[in-house]
Amino acid sequence: MIKLTRAIQIALFVTLLFVIIFLYAQVDHLFASFGSLVQIIFVPILLAAFFYYLIRPLIGFMGKYRIKRTPAILIVFLILTAFLVWFVLAMLPLLQKQFISLIENAPSFFDAIGKQIHELQQNEMFSSIFPASEFDWSTVSNYINKGLSSVNAYIGSLVNFVSNFTIVLFITPIILFFLLREGEKLPARVVRGTPHRFKGDVQEMLGDFDKVLSNFIVGRVLVNLALGVLMYIGFIIIDLRYALLLTTIAVIANFIPFVGAILSSVPIVIVGLVDSPSKAIWALIIILLAQQIQDNLIAPYIFGKQLNIHPLTTIILVLGAGKMGGIIAMIIIIPAYLIVKVIAIKVYKLFLKEKWENI
Repeated sequence: MIKLTRAIQIALFVTLLFVIIFLYAQVDHLFASFGSLVQIIFVPILLAAFFYYLIRPLIGFMGKYRIKRTPAILIVFLILTAFLVWFVLAMLPLLQKQFISLIENAPSFFDAIGKQIHELQQNEMFSSIFPASEFDWSTVSNYINKGLSSVNAYIGSLVNFVSNFTIVLFITPIILFFLLREGEKLPARVVRGTPHRFKGDVQEMLGDFDKVLSNFIVGRVLVNLALGVLMYIGFIIIDLRYALLLTTIAVIANFIPFVGAILSSVPIVIVGLVDSPSKAIWALIIILLAQQIQDNLIAPYIFGKQLNIHPLTTIILVLGAGKMGGIIAMIIIIPAYLIVKVIAIKVYKLFLKEKWENI
């Protein structure tokens, strides 16, 4: 039997990887309908898993007071239903009003932005910093208008996305109920199906999975809510229009690491610029301050060293996931990476560590 050197093995592996990618690019259209079916199944499972890790601590807390699991789940569902009713009656009309107003006024934003840029050209301080001969303001205006059109189109596609998955959202509570009732038993069932030699390692790995996902999801929600509070207070202070809607968009978009913060900043700055350049600058300052407080004070306190991921790794993962799988892939890529990292470390310790150290 021919023994391949390590270099040849690596070369063959890389070649095979590129061949798989090339073949997928040639037939990806064949998987379009299959991908839609997977989304219909996958999205409610993701939502149920998300809420499972948020609600599970509350179920455990109620268990300490001898409230059985099923009644505790039903109590939590009643609380969530009451919160949803309050949101629909109190907050949704305000958000809807701001959303409709933003869509209706979007065309007039072009004229307002053009006037603001014209006023900036007449300002002596700005003209000294950005001379008209060296700085093409018309190009800036065109880019802003294109950006506003893109945001408008993106909001429209987002509305279609939500409306298309309305039925899926009704499936989520059913999956969530069974996850909350049976989820704690799943690791034991998986361990029972593994060889006796690896039972302890598999149990430890599943515990690591659970800890990583729980800390990430709960931590991300707390961090995003803190960011939303900081931004909303700042927007109220500078009297930014559509403050509640823009803050809500920013909180949701911030679930996409790195990219979400940039995308959500675009409409905020544009809306500020419609009123005045100074308000746009203040809005940008508020965003940057809130992000700095989040990244340097809140996130380290909540996450600690659990998310020890290099920023460059985060950017590459998110951009790559967005290219291959869209928004959903961008949201789940970091927890997926953390799970793969746990698996890789465990496999390395079990099968490769001793061999590698003896090379």
